Amino acid sequence: MKVLITGANGFVGKNLAVHLGERKDVEVFCFSRENDSRDLVALVAQVDFVFHLAGVNRPQDPEEFKTGNAGLTQELSDTIVASGRKIPLIYTSSIQAAYDNAYGSSKRAAEEVLHKLASEHGSPVHVFRLPNVFGKWARPNYNSAVATFCHNIARGLPIQINDPSASISLVYIDDVIKCFISVMDGLVEPASFSEVEPQYQITVGELSQQLQAFRDSRGTLITERVGTDLTRALYSTYLSYLPPESFTYEVPKYGDPRGEFVEMLKTPDAGQFSFFTAHPGVTRGGHYHHTKTEKFLVIRGEACFRFRHIVSGEFYELFTDGVKPVIVETVPGWTHDITNVGEGEMIVMLWANEIFDREHPDTYALAVGTQA
Repeated sequence: MKVLITGANGFVGKNLAVHLGERKDVEVFCFSRENDSRDLVALVAQVDFVFHLAGVNRPQDPEEFKTGNAGLTQELSDTIVASGRKIPLIYTSSIQAAYDNAYGSSKRAAEEVLHKLASEHGSPVHVFRLPNVFGKWARPNYNSAVATFCHNIARGLPIQINDPSASISLVYIDDVIKCFISVMDGLVEPASFSEVEPQYQITVGELSQQLQAFRDSRGTLITERVGTDLTRALYSTYLSYLPPESFTYEVPKYGDPRGEFVEMLKTPDAGQFSFFTAHPGVTRGGHYHHTKTEKFLVIRGEACFRFRHIVSGEFYELFTDGVKPVIVETVPGWTHDITNVGEGEMIVMLWANEIFDREHPDTYALAVGTQA
């Protein structure tokens, strides 16, 4: 399939072009500000689908709303009609089209042009009245609070908030692109107005707090819940605004004659991750827990794990190494230790189901001893 993207150099256009470029069955043609509107004739003649993303939203002269939105859309519509083919089309309108301002009126006029194209010419048309779209590559200090906040917070710059309680509607760029491609693939029936799901609601104050929490997590090591929904999308977006010199950050390292211990990541409700080293012959541990649990994975070296039930005295011993990945779990009520029985340094990954609390560590010293 051959597709045309107008506004290909814009935020949505760049993301869409990359996704479509990952498919071997799609060839992408681009139309941007560098093109003359007369180029539309040659481009439309080659394609089977149009993503009409081009538009004007911050002109120096308000008259540019008409030419950049309704005017360009009319030219595109006329070109499709002249081609004699019913080319399907997606148009990115705005929720502002419901309001009587210069921008909204121009987007609404463009919608009307396309509805006419659908009703009189028969081209399948999908109009998306998008709320605020956020994600990687949106331009900061332009028309996206998310982009501006991410850019500034990632660089230690101040942000301006006029009304923290103001609510904004958001859609994530990857969800927008997924929806658009579903339409292109014929998985969605044409509709006068289509929506991208999911849509998120957040106040400006909450947005600022969430992005600052991402920044602060490098110091506390406590990650936000970045695995699902809006927090996941915002975190990916925030990271995309980091300058290259901020791609890395240091974490605490503690050393003693036995080796080193390094904390990597802590979670609000799923424990923490770390790793430690041990020199040959060194034993770590020699304690038990009532509720706390751990998972150990030797990734280099050779280890002997020993366990003893603190009441019955039952003893158990096992050996693992960095060649065969084996998870060893510590069990409440069993005192345990780990010894480097190899000739080189041992490196062990460690997950604990709770963040270490120095006031209530749930860790009680008790030597394992040897098997009787």
